[in-house]
Amino acid sequence: MVTTASVKQTTGHFMPVYLDSIRADTQPDFDLYIESHGEMVLYRASATPFTEETRQSLLENNVTRLYVSGRDQQVYSRYLERNLGAITCDTTIKETVRAGIVYDCAKYLMEELFSKPVMGENVRRSQELVESTVGFVLTGRAAFENLLRVMSFDYTTYTHSVNVCALTLALAQFVGIRSPKELKVLGTGALLHDIGKTLISEEILSKPEPLTSEEFDLIRKHPAWGCDILRDSDLIDRESYHPILLHHERENGSGYPQGIKSREIHQYGKITAIADVFDAMTSRRAYRPAIEAYPALRTMFDEEGAFDRHLLEQFAQMLVPERP
Repeated sequence: MVTTASVKQTTGHFMPVYLDSIRADTQPDFDLYIESHGEMVLYRASATPFTEETRQSLLENNVTRLYVSGRDQQVYSRYLERNLGAITCDTTIKETVRAGIVYDCAKYLMEELFSKPVMGENVRRSQELVESTVGFVLTGRAAFENLLRVMSFDYTTYTHSVNVCALTLALAQFVGIRSPKELKVLGTGALLHDIGKTLISEEILSKPEPLTSEEFDLIRKHPAWGCDILRDSDLIDRESYHPILLHHERENGSGYPQGIKSREIHQYGKITAIADVFDAMTSRRAYRPAIEAYPALRTMFDEEGAFDRHLLEQFAQMLVPERP
């Protein structure tokens, strides 16, 4: 084992990880660091066994966070995915911590997926992630409330995708969809709903000024492009395409890409549309601050005929914290 005094680094990118994300009696295939006096100190080298005694020693020294080098992000992400099912079921871990681990795992995966959207392996990984997330959300309302607390509201395409998936699953469960299989199908589509944006330049996606008509025409194509990308892999359920294709359709026919109306819009599309707009409005952008939750909801209610009224009312009710 490498001792804590043997290697120090002050440069490079390090990301904090929950101590509880490192499972006892495993051999993580990445280096683990601790922070000491502003420096990152190598605590445990790759492939060194991590035991329960290791964990207890860290806890006795009030260490609840470790660090992983940015170069090992993908390796850590794969490790986390392999262990996520056990983590979400581990009731010895605080629910707020489990929510944070679920969110971090989803965030890392989506960042990788958006860089390589056509890789079938990444699509399969996203389905497995949704399955673990569904299991966590089904443990009760507190799971969603804790997810809401750990969500990042600094907008990126991949954090937005994770947020929309979490909000979609929570709303679906709130309105009575409780079949794990159905939630997985819906959650997969919600997580991948913006994958078509990988075919649009970042300059257009992040443009602070109003889009030109040509640029907006490109934006309007991303739902269909997302379906095309995923059909090439032929890995997701047919029903998972509804959130991807329909999340910009509106009840009154004012949406895109097809301009269809209420009866033609699948329920999965209606649920994902509400989650998508709410998260977009309540996230900070480079060119505008976030809108608070209730003004955002008020704006959505004021857009007469845009959203399914019953689902929107249920969504607003869902966001009200439960009294202890």
